[in-house]
Amino acid sequence: MRFDTLLIANRGEIACRVIRTARRLGLRTVAVFSSDDAQARHVAEADIAVPIGAAPAAQSYLRIEALLDACRASGATAVHPGYGFLSENPAFSRACRDAGIVFVGPSPEATEALGNKSAAKAIAQRVGVPCLPGFEGRNAGVDVLTREAQRIGTPLMIKAAAGGGGRGMRRVDALDDLPAQLEAASNEARAAFGSGELLLERLLEDARHVEVQVFGDEHGNYLHLGERDCSTQRRNQKVLEEAPAPGVDEGLRSALGDAAILLAREVGYCGAGTVEFLLAPDGQFYFLEMNTRLQVEHPVTEAITGLDLVELQLDIAQGRALSLSQDEVRLHGHSIEARLCAEDAFNGFVPQSGPIAAWTLPPGSQVRIDHGLAESASVSRHYDSMIAKIIATGRDRDESRRKLIAALQAASIHGVLTNRDFLLRCLRSSEFRDAKLSTRWLDNALALGWEPPAPDSRWLATAAALLVESRCAGHGVLAGWSSVAPKTVPLALEVDTTLHPVSLRVDRGIYTVGVADAEHTVEILAANAVAIDGQRVPIDALVFSSTSASLDMAGFVARFEDTSARPPAREDAGRSGEIFARMHGQVVGLGDGIDVGAIVSRGARLLSLEAMKMEHRIDAPLDGRVAELRVAVGTQVQPGQLMIRIEPLETPSQPS
Repeated sequence: MRFDTLLIANRGEIACRVIRTARRLGLRTVAVFSSDDAQARHVAEADIAVPIGAAPAAQSYLRIEALLDACRASGATAVHPGYGFLSENPAFSRACRDAGIVFVGPSPEATEALGNKSAAKAIAQRVGVPCLPGFEGRNAGVDVLTREAQRIGTPLMIKAAAGGGGRGMRRVDALDDLPAQLEAASNEARAAFGSGELLLERLLEDARHVEVQVFGDEHGNYLHLGERDCSTQRRNQKVLEEAPAPGVDEGLRSALGDAAILLAREVGYCGAGTVEFLLAPDGQFYFLEMNTRLQVEHPVTEAITGLDLVELQLDIAQGRALSLSQDEVRLHGHSIEARLCAEDAFNGFVPQSGPIAAWTLPPGSQVRIDHGLAESASVSRHYDSMIAKIIATGRDRDESRRKLIAALQAASIHGVLTNRDFLLRCLRSSEFRDAKLSTRWLDNALALGWEPPAPDSRWLATAAALLVESRCAGHGVLAGWSSVAPKTVPLALEVDTTLHPVSLRVDRGIYTVGVADAEHTVEILAANAVAIDGQRVPIDALVFSSTSASLDMAGFVARFEDTSARPPAREDAGRSGEIFARMHGQVVGLGDGIDVGAIVSRGARLLSLEAMKMEHRIDAPLDGRVAELRVAVGTQVQPGQLMIRIEPLETPSQPS
């Protein structure tokens, strides 16, 4: 079982993270890459890299035979699957075993037993681990699921049986919504995991999501490494994770750990796994699922235990016994992880894709950064939108929270929208600060109307000065401190579709900028600093052209454009009945009866887009008639592409 060459069957930050430990242990590393990832960081960091196909995951990272061919071509005798893709696919681990290749993870039999939610829940019930009421029938049809939903009652959750990560998961509060939600969940599950199988579970209100990291080896040894709290979720997808879970005492920690090990021992589990529970306000916990792989959030467990979980995985895969006992596991301090993603977090979490023009991440001496960003990076529409993970560890929870806030403020991405400002809002909220957590707290906070951050007058004044300065310097560099700029410059800065009139004059390198009722003086000190009203302020900026740039200052980052030379933007497309794509994606479904000439009501489903493994429903913004339908199921769309045009219904004239 010993091996010296390891192939990482994944991409991005997890591939880089596995390579880092494997290299420290003296292993030769092999990366695989799709056509979209030829210049990716994990490709450059591995000892050897093998191409495996086209950009879509189904044509590359999900091709079992291509991965086995890459092992043969590179001499790899072991495979680490990372997470996502084929990491929980028993067919892949079985194919590796049949080919004489060590799979760094559990056996296919253990994955089949615990990786499928329905099967895992049956085992949990058999061994006495508490479970919520539900239905786990294998490959049940719509009729059966509908009947069982009526028995269980609402609110309930629909879940994908074959995988997690929030994909294929839907909340149902009214049974009338069940058919549409079953269809959407099944489509999303099939796209993400290759299986549309679903299960139903009664929803536990005000619960927390707490998970336990477990390990087992082939010698019959098992241990847990404490718990993580992943309750900060939006739409069932994790945003912030932390360890240990706030408020969990040693008694509850031991009970959770014992239940997790009981499940693992029942199937002879070998490797790393995570057992997830719902924790009720009264302290009772219920089994959710088991992830038979390494988790995205594993670094917070590493931070508080001092252990390298990938090293433990590799040791177990080579037949070694666990190097410590349960009594030797010690937890120190507190750690919080933030997932930095390319998404428009304040506008429905629409995933973003495209080139990253420039990026800056905080110093690694203060926090841990796991990322897969190359110098010239890009976010592909074919994969998950996560850019990096930022992990802060402190002596207690508040220290780690404050360190993470400081780190995120120092992180800057230009070219694509990210959720950085949303993460900062979460960390600063009273609910998170005071650990008043549940799986619904973030959705409830959003429902109350979290407004997106907006530029203040100081930000706008700085943006105007930078743009004019760059024009004088030949645009593109911010270090050209020229005094030949025009004495008076009127600008109309557009930031996130909002226009801001600005007046600007310059005298000996000092810009005086009028914004609304405010006036500021701005002096450009360097490419990364300005003086505003005499106070030095750090900035991170990038100029794209003589009229467009991106500025990150005081925790707000946005791209802006001087629109004074072009006419005002047209009215909102949604109100006009024109439905444009807001992301790269593929049309995976049309609403019932949607065709040219169809009459639709406001809020009716028009179509569904699949982007970055998630399905996004698009509803009619008004009552009207479908005048144009420019897409069909299977159509690939890009941002700005017109998909449907709806003509408003004529309002009957009122009697005089």
